[in-house]
Amino acid sequence: MKHPWAALLVVLALCASVPQLSAQGQQSSRDPNTGSELRQNYPNPFNPETRIAFSIGGYPNCVNPSRQYRVSLRIFNVIAQLVALPVLQGGAAGVAGGQPLHGVLLTCGEYTAYWDGKVQRTGREAASGVYVYRLEINGNAVTRKMMIRK
Repeated sequence: MKHPWAALLVVLALCASVPQLSAQGQQSSRDPNTGSELRQNYPNPFNPETRIAFSIGGYPNCVNPSRQYRVSLRIFNVIAQLVALPVLQGGAAGVAGGQPLHGVLLTCGEYTAYWDGKVQRTGREAASGVYVYRLEINGNAVTRKMMIRK
């Protein structure tokens, strides 16, 4: 008899915390340590390609425009397997466009990454589903979710 009530209390507690978790998820796209922001990919959901906008160093209010930040952007599936490394679109800050965003040095500014929807090293298209993309700047990470719909 105690277990059904305990289960009900757990469900109610989880339901009450869902809005708080959602709000925190939205706030997690900004890193207060570096002033960087990771935006939602577009389009979302997508098929077969997407773009991911992000800014570094508190852009457009850069305190130190010449400071360099070590930037990595990775895409993972829901079981935390690395799926792809998006590439820098267009090039900026002395970095060539099309370069994978892994340990790249970028200055304060606004950038766009491109992902063709293919799994790294295999060339096959990623399956439909939810993926997580993670922007790491000087060791500080922010994440967001995206969806591929075929």
